[in-house]
Amino acid sequence: MSYFLAFAGFAALIILHEFGHFAAAKLTGMRVERFALFFPPLIVKVRKGETEYGIGAIPLGGFVKITGMNPDEELPPEIAERGYYHQPVWKRIVVIAAGPAMNLLIAFVIFFFLGLGAEEPTKAVGEIESGSPAAARLQSGDQIVSVDGVRGTQEEIARQLAEHKCAGEPTDGCRATTPAKVRLVRDGEPLALLIRPAYDAELDRMRLGFSYGFRPAGLSAAQSADFAVDRMWLVTSRTVGVIGRIFNSEQRKEISGVVGGYEVARQSIEFDTRQALAVLAVISLSLAVINLFPFLPLDGGHIFWSLVEKVRGKPVPFAVMERAGVLGFVLVLMLFTIGLTNDIGRLTGEGFSVR
Repeated sequence: MSYFLAFAGFAALIILHEFGHFAAAKLTGMRVERFALFFPPLIVKVRKGETEYGIGAIPLGGFVKITGMNPDEELPPEIAERGYYHQPVWKRIVVIAAGPAMNLLIAFVIFFFLGLGAEEPTKAVGEIESGSPAAARLQSGDQIVSVDGVRGTQEEIARQLAEHKCAGEPTDGCRATTPAKVRLVRDGEPLALLIRPAYDAELDRMRLGFSYGFRPAGLSAAQSADFAVDRMWLVTSRTVGVIGRIFNSEQRKEISGVVGGYEVARQSIEFDTRQALAVLAVISLSLAVINLFPFLPLDGGHIFWSLVEKVRGKPVPFAVMERAGVLGFVLVLMLFTIGLTNDIGRLTGEGFSVR
């Protein structure tokens, strides 16, 4: 089921992105020849009016075909005035920007509702891992007061537990030679327990083996909007930085492609619904930002050359745009190749960690 849901999520992002172009083209009076999910050959198609709607056989994207996207194309007089390059610059920009705008809107809506339902950690014990040091001593609902006299955040408590060491080189599951003094409140009564932390090799630290509980954060609509904007800014800044990471051998390993995004989304669906939605929001926003890079064949490239035309007061020769578009094509190809290579390496190696 997770495979289907992840595929459906990606398909929805594609459909809504292309629908943005489609709706804007229709609203501005342009002639839309085809609106398709996935790439040709079309396996399902139906014509309604002047537009053909279809589903392609190659599930790697989607497209909207607007009449006259090539400025050198000769169009019949009856449709020429509705061709893309016969429209004012502002209409062309609106149509091209509508696709990324849909992805931005999707990301904002998802983050906004995640903000409304956000939870914050408490100091109460939540889940306790079976066989862990905490399993025999702690109970769900215990209020942690301090560890070895140290009070504070979860991170400060975790750092204090890390001060305890196993004898010699730590191995997975080894117990600390000294116990941690855990002060807590249980059913309104204060307790002091001595518990020896165990070493977790995966996390590379000492721990007791429990997670904290959560409670609703109670964010208002305005606070949820701020939450969404903050998350979007964080994702945007990291996505823009992907260009720099291409040329750094170490950071290049962090780049993921479509395969990685799909697999992370699929695993997140199995793990946690909120996390799965957050992953889709990040993917949607990243698609919008990358699409707005000012290189053809990306949407940002079309917007850039439309602005150049507006500034210079006359159309830019299509041959010039094609030559400049080579840079964009190389960039997209590099991102795709690096992302796919990294994804394959993770799939055949350590996998994708979503927990």
